[in-house]
Amino acid sequence: MSSTERKGFVFTGWHMLAVMCLFFGTIISVNFYMAWQATHTWSGLVVKNTYIASQEFNGRVAEAKALAATGVIGALTIEDSEVSYRISHAQDGAVEADDVTLRFKRPVGEDQDFELALRHEGEGVFVARHAVAGGTWIVEAEALRDGKRILHDTQRVSVAGAAK
Repeated sequence: MSSTERKGFVFTGWHMLAVMCLFFGTIISVNFYMAWQATHTWSGLVVKNTYIASQEFNGRVAEAKALAATGVIGALTIEDSEVSYRISHAQDGAVEADDVTLRFKRPVGEDQDFELALRHEGEGVFVARHAVAGGTWIVEAEALRDGKRILHDTQRVSVAGAAK
């Protein structure tokens, strides 16, 4: 009687090719996914010095909480070339300020950033004329009364159209 020993699994070149394709395919897929996430989610924040910004962070958060507790809020309106900002309080109504400034910043880059000093129109409304290009903006509003900050609000807005 002849007995032949049965061979076990043999790792061939085709198996190695499949392993390499799966390995590199996984790495490439993860890199494409991460690149897509990086370009389609939060765009980051441009600061001149990240170390100083990190050191000031807790102080800014405390100030923001104190200002939010006052109940003073602002509402931004952009229509054509007119930028309007209304400052109010839930119980007291319109809030007057001596100086209102809006800083328009692009989420990434600073070549299109600009600042507007608004003029008082009455009843807590402040306006300025300035063409705002279409797209996403981060608008930082600051209102002062008697030299003290009474409002600091930052909001992300999308402007339709392509105003020049």
